[in-house]
Amino acid sequence: MDSTGSDWNKGNTGMLAASWAPLSPAERAVAIEVLTHGPVSRSEIARKLNLSAGSLTRLTKPLIESGLLVEDPPPPPPPAFSPPPSPPSPPSPPSPLSPSPAARQGRPSQPLDVVADSRFFAGFKITEDTVYGVVTNLRSDVVAARARSLRTREPVDVADLLHAMTTDFAVEFPRLAGIGVGIGGHVIGPDRVVTSPFLGWEGAPFADLLEQRTDLPVVVENDVAALVESEAWFGAGRGLDRFAVLTIGAGVGYGLVIGGRLVRSGDDGRGIGRRWIVNPQGPLTPDGDRGSAVSLLSIPSIRYQVAAATGRNHTYDEILTLAAAGDPLAARVIDEAARALGTVVAQIANFAMPQKILLAGEGVGLVEVANPAIDEAIAANRHPLAEPVALETKISDFNDWARGAAVLAIQILVLGRPKTSQ
Repeated sequence: MDSTGSDWNKGNTGMLAASWAPLSPAERAVAIEVLTHGPVSRSEIARKLNLSAGSLTRLTKPLIESGLLVEDPPPPPPPAFSPPPSPPSPPSPPSPLSPSPAARQGRPSQPLDVVADSRFFAGFKITEDTVYGVVTNLRSDVVAARARSLRTREPVDVADLLHAMTTDFAVEFPRLAGIGVGIGGHVIGPDRVVTSPFLGWEGAPFADLLEQRTDLPVVVENDVAALVESEAWFGAGRGLDRFAVLTIGAGVGYGLVIGGRLVRSGDDGRGIGRRWIVNPQGPLTPDGDRGSAVSLLSIPSIRYQVAAATGRNHTYDEILTLAAAGDPLAARVIDEAARALGTVVAQIANFAMPQKILLAGEGVGLVEVANPAIDEAIAANRHPLAEPVALETKISDFNDWARGAAVLAIQILVLGRPKTSQ
């Protein structure tokens, strides 16, 4: 893959990749501002980026010429009321101090925007048994979705499956410009999966495998990091300086954005929730230490606790329904999970001090059922005079995770190089 982001070629799948020239840091800032907030006026861009009008004109010219940005025509003026004609009067001589009509009107303001459907991106979320794929436009709007079962978890076989899904997408969307892949696990760089307990992978060069098949730029990333990037650019964290995401589902994930950038760590994707001790006297489950965030909050752990006590397997949604109906055992497990969630949210607020915390994932239905217990735990673990925690909830399905991966491909195109992990 060309790390400069230029001259990506047409591959054997018949998909035309992008060919925008590499952007300077200042051009990049302008492109991101328009992409994530457009259509936006030139004056607003100049104010946010502290640029003069001349500098902004210089920076936007190559972006417009490359096709990345366009000038939106101003809306047509409303039709003017035409009064009945009156008898003509003698013309008055023009005053030297009166501007001409053209000068009074001035140049109409033309907001800058991107052509959202000028490029499309494939995003994939790989689980233990299924691949979920989506296609998004340049604004990350999902325009197509597919799901295919895994026959094996061998990296080569999974790459073959994603290649087939990408080829299928390209029939309807021939202007695919890149591929993003989200995987639960620890990923080094944009192309190497070091550890994926869900898939049993160790050091699989998955991006290389997929690039060889598609001839498109591919970036592989931890799925939580991909979701955080998606929300920071296009979702709940857009425009925020400090923003945190907490996900609960098959596991517990956490990501933090500071200064508009995802905080990277060598611990990314290593499953810190398994040792994030919330209640040392909490439950012991097969996945996670006693009383850890995973033992208390993950869907498998909640299902395990109920099954161990009743001898019956229930889905997560069934357990939530039982708890809401007052079933004593289900209510106890959900209440304990809710208090653990409130404690974790308070800890994030206390130490990271984000402007907003987003709760996401398949497990956040817990909030609707046990919100009072969550609020009580947050209050118990915060200073009495602390500001209220800005908490937003988003129930995410696997297509949302795949969309997050597609945003990684959008970032490659706009930033001109893959984002690297530690």
